[in-house]
Amino acid sequence: MAQASMKDIKQRIRSVENTKQITKAMQLVASSKLRGARQRMEASRPFLERAGEAVSMLAAGQRDSKSAFLRVDPEAGKALVVVIAGDRGLAGSYNANVFKLVEEYRAERDIIVLPIGKKAREYYGHRGVELRACDIEKVDGVEASQCDALARSIVEGYLAGEYTQVRIACTRFKSVLTQRPRWIDALPITAGEGADTKRQMLFETGADGMLKVFVPHYLSGVLYAAICDSVVSEQAARRVAMDAATNNASEMIENLTLKYNRARQSSITQEITEIVAGADR
Repeated sequence: MAQASMKDIKQRIRSVENTKQITKAMQLVASSKLRGARQRMEASRPFLERAGEAVSMLAAGQRDSKSAFLRVDPEAGKALVVVIAGDRGLAGSYNANVFKLVEEYRAERDIIVLPIGKKAREYYGHRGVELRACDIEKVDGVEASQCDALARSIVEGYLAGEYTQVRIACTRFKSVLTQRPRWIDALPITAGEGADTKRQMLFETGADGMLKVFVPHYLSGVLYAAICDSVVSEQAARRVAMDAATNNASEMIENLTLKYNRARQSSITQEITEIVAGADR
């Protein structure tokens, strides 16, 4: 019995060691990808901030405009929800947190989902939700040109009346240990808090003409920045999850080794006892 128990423990130790090697390798890969993804994220944020300020100022100065981009009641129809998730799992609760955010909103309103990332396509492919196709297959390594084409497609659907609001569900990177799911309200554009409502902006082509040119570029930048932010968050979440898994594997190996040594000691003691008993006879 002791020999059989020792053999089982030894097999478990080897199995956990193999798992530990995998989780350690995934942690190193996530750490490597995190550096490059963080550089792209930091490069995209200034554009998003400046474009947001320009849009807020534009919306504040054109409150009487009849443009669809400044729609007064965006909740009158369906909402297009762009869901940005990961391409793979093993990233803790990263994907689940984004899906939970969307599901809470879905319970309140009729939505169309535009999934970006393999996990988002898999999740909403079996939820009975109306889907809108997306040409971006992977979020990791997405190009700005892909976001530009997607933004133009979204704007076309918005102007055609397929939906009256565009929201982006993504993840905000705060630190390696902290990532928060969040909403970005992309369309219609609105005046943010603190916007200068008294300042008037004049355009040679008119405000509506300016909006038709500017909004697709703005939305493209928003999508790219949101994807970059989400990719960094995914890699950070995976790094933390794999680090925790590696530590748990190390702890399990220590416990199993201790258990193996005790079983081995018990086996040796039993053998000595049997030898002594045989000698006494």
